[in-house]
Amino acid sequence: MNSNSISFILDNEVFTIDWSKSLFPPSTTVLQFLRSIPKHTGTKEGCAEGDCGACTVVLAELAPTNDKLIYKAVDACLLFLPALHGKQLITIENLANKTPLSTELHPVQQAIVDNHASQCGYCTPGIAMSIFGLYKSEKKPERKDIIDSLAGNLCRCTGYGSIIDAAKVACKTIEQDQFSSNESKIIDALKTINESKDAIELTGKNQIYLIPFSLKQALNFRKIYPDAIIVNGSTDIAVRQNKTSEFHQQILDISFVNELKQIASQKNNFHIGAGCSLEDFKQFVHTQFFEFSPIVDHFASLQIRHVATIGGNICNASPIGDLIPMLFALNAQVKIVSSDNERIIYLEDFITGYRSINLNNNELTFEIIIPEKDNNSFYFAEKISTRRDLDISTLSIATKLKLSPQGIIEEIKLVYGGLAAKVKRAGSCEEFLIGKHFTSQNLIEASKLISNDFTPISDARSTSEYRLEVAGNLLLKCFYSIRVRMDKKIVL
Repeated sequence: MNSNSISFILDNEVFTIDWSKSLFPPSTTVLQFLRSIPKHTGTKEGCAEGDCGACTVVLAELAPTNDKLIYKAVDACLLFLPALHGKQLITIENLANKTPLSTELHPVQQAIVDNHASQCGYCTPGIAMSIFGLYKSEKKPERKDIIDSLAGNLCRCTGYGSIIDAAKVACKTIEQDQFSSNESKIIDALKTINESKDAIELTGKNQIYLIPFSLKQALNFRKIYPDAIIVNGSTDIAVRQNKTSEFHQQILDISFVNELKQIASQKNNFHIGAGCSLEDFKQFVHTQFFEFSPIVDHFASLQIRHVATIGGNICNASPIGDLIPMLFALNAQVKIVSSDNERIIYLEDFITGYRSINLNNNELTFEIIIPEKDNNSFYFAEKISTRRDLDISTLSIATKLKLSPQGIIEEIKLVYGGLAAKVKRAGSCEEFLIGKHFTSQNLIEASKLISNDFTPISDARSTSEYRLEVAGNLLLKCFYSIRVRMDKKIVL
């Protein structure tokens, strides 16, 4: 077991926090930490829930090959301090190249100045860090990449036109910067920090924070601390801590377990580790199930997707969880493991109710198993929300459809989120459509049965009546979308 401390790099120096001496509980956020130490208050607090991006920082971590750094923009307000272990933390104060006699702005900062991409300036540090993360990705981004990188940054006065222009200029020619010249030194320092793979147990301020580096260590902690809340990204738990002062005496952080991050193909199935980030999963969907891109393309923001995980999304079991309807439609299964057992169950059985899952207190979600794509089937997904990016679903749909050569519906899955206490299939609609021709009239008739399967609530996002009406409209949109893909004339 390691000492009661973590180490990371800040201001190009190794920074160690020893919890036998620290005034912070381990679950202190990176944002709270930065704003409590000298000369690091450029990172701002706006919403404390990952919506505004004012607290954006960049983490540099070792690539799997250990020979380069990967830079990721993240929200400091959603990141617990222990998540920094073995990484480099880069803040707005680090961008400019400073000497005792001069300050040379980073190309990202200079582009913001030259394109008048700042007004009141409160959001500017976070915007600069998001563009810096894109700059260090070492690719010449298209406009859609720039917009995606900035979707998690709220600016209420400058206007995004000049900000997008600044990002275009900064990333048009990627040049060597002070981070490039210092990279070998940082890599060596991070290698030294990451040499030890002993589990870490942080204890301070009436809190225990557990960091395993292997599945075996994680399951051992799970057995010893069955009541510990599991963190695999912390993008939900950190919000509750920030907004309601929720406090957990025991936290098991499994985000360092590499065995949970793989994406593999075996025996006609994809195996997606529960620790796979939502950004990596997004790329997987683009490659293997492009029809579901409307869901993953507008899932949270890049800062959140860099740390949030597929396992966290399904274990949250929210009725408006964006991935769950899609995974239902794909007939996904969940592999669950403990120290002495493992089991595989369908995701539909894993989620038992409102934010309730079939997981014992000695078990961990290991992976999600998705059958390879059936090229004889059609898929469709859509998310309805008040705004396009970074918003909670009002309701969503995911479908899988298989037709006979004559256009008869042989198999159909209609999965809705946001219409019940958990994600649920429209059983009455499915039963009605099986054996019928795939026509708009039959889909209209089926949409009238949605109210047999769901009694949605009215809340701040919409009324019950609105949800039922839109649910029927989504069924028709599914029809038109699939008919277009079939490259046939739509028959009304």
